[in-house]
Amino acid sequence: MMNIDNEHIHGLLVELFAKHCCHAPDFIEALPVSGSNRKYYRLGAGNQSFIGSYNPDTQDHKAFLYLAKHFYDKKLAVPQVFEANEEEGVCLLQDLGNNDLLAWLEDKRSTPDYDQQLLRYYRMALVHLLRFQLDGSGGLNYQALPVHSFNKQAMHWDLNYFKYYFLKPSGILFDESSLENDFQLLVNYLSEETLMGFMYRDFQARNIMIHNDQLYFIDFQGGRYGPLQYDVVSLLFQAKAAIPFELRQLLLDFYIERLQQRIKFDEISFRKRYSGFVLLRVLQVMGAYGFRGWFERKAHFLASIALLEPNMQWILDRVEMLNQLPEIKQIIFNIKKRLMNATISPGLELIVTINSFSFRRGIPYDPTGNGGGFVFDCRLLPNPGLLGQYKNLTGLDHEVKTFLSGEPTVLSFVDLTQSMVLQAVENYQKACYTHLHVSFGCTGGQHRSVYCAQALADALDRIGIKTKITHQELKNMIS
Repeated sequence: MMNIDNEHIHGLLVELFAKHCCHAPDFIEALPVSGSNRKYYRLGAGNQSFIGSYNPDTQDHKAFLYLAKHFYDKKLAVPQVFEANEEEGVCLLQDLGNNDLLAWLEDKRSTPDYDQQLLRYYRMALVHLLRFQLDGSGGLNYQALPVHSFNKQAMHWDLNYFKYYFLKPSGILFDESSLENDFQLLVNYLSEETLMGFMYRDFQARNIMIHNDQLYFIDFQGGRYGPLQYDVVSLLFQAKAAIPFELRQLLLDFYIERLQQRIKFDEISFRKRYSGFVLLRVLQVMGAYGFRGWFERKAHFLASIALLEPNMQWILDRVEMLNQLPEIKQIIFNIKKRLMNATISPGLELIVTINSFSFRRGIPYDPTGNGGGFVFDCRLLPNPGLLGQYKNLTGLDHEVKTFLSGEPTVLSFVDLTQSMVLQAVENYQKACYTHLHVSFGCTGGQHRSVYCAQALADALDRIGIKTKITHQELKNMIS
């Protein structure tokens, strides 16, 4: 595992771009981060556009490159890798745009033909999944992957992930010995599945890109040899996708029909173990949310646990094996109850980072990687820096504050910007986000931006919101 700074990453990606295109890119921009430590960038020049990827886990990166080449050679729908540096963890990929299937779901959920379009895309995805599982497995060297197979050990890893990263931090009481017995029974039952192939591992809507109305698939580096049901569960039971249960059933039937056209298998046994993999996957996802939330302090993951409540109810209603797993059954019931009573809390507070800066030096970088927030331009406000008596003062000095507070346009600007930020603070707190990044810029970063940034910090402090303020140019003046 390695971590390198953004400037070095940019340099590596520019090298790959220049190697492929024989000239430097005109721009390079960071793309929003997700739950992983990987970083993505868009690079371009003229009508050329590529995605640059940086992965600090070189083993994970090499697995991606190996699988990407293998799948591309099999004519599966994955992005083409144009250039790569295995040791530095960077590569240059085909740009598939910004529209993933999850974003499409969230955008189209209220449209009249939503169900029909959802079924169309998800059937397409399941057809592709079968190709990954069966065709993609052919000739694949599983020993080249960090985890070779989804065996008993790997299943126990997922269950312990749930126990240590979600269950214990949540404060829900349980009998550990009984839970371990249930884990062993569940693992023994699921490991009896013989219908195996390439297991994508995280086959869900966020990893499916829609490009020219065709589907492409990314983030498959966690793949391994495993049971076919697992990826179907990952797709259909993705909490944020919130697919209606009647459509999930139609899609499962569709997948089984297509699979029956390829191989012979016991459908009844397949469906029974399918429900067991739903249980395993939901527990694994809760563990992932707990790790990202309580340990990496990304509280929106903990807020997302509430989205799992319908899946928990489905498990309680539909998983026959649950009666043989009394401790797991009671734990799921207790989690569901606490979610309904809103007593599982992230326990993390929002911090608003506020900057004043000079546009001459550029907009301050957000180190949290969250994206979003606000950048306010103060350059059209009256400028005390043009008046001799204020030239060597700053927006923190009484004389400058008196001047600016006497200008109606400044007061209106401050009121409007504070109103926008306060509304965002309220929404961020409801969503359990932990960071909001706000910047005020002016020409020199000394008077107007400082005044407005400090006014916002003071307003937030008065209502008990934690702030961290940095005046970039004043810091430079002092140093």
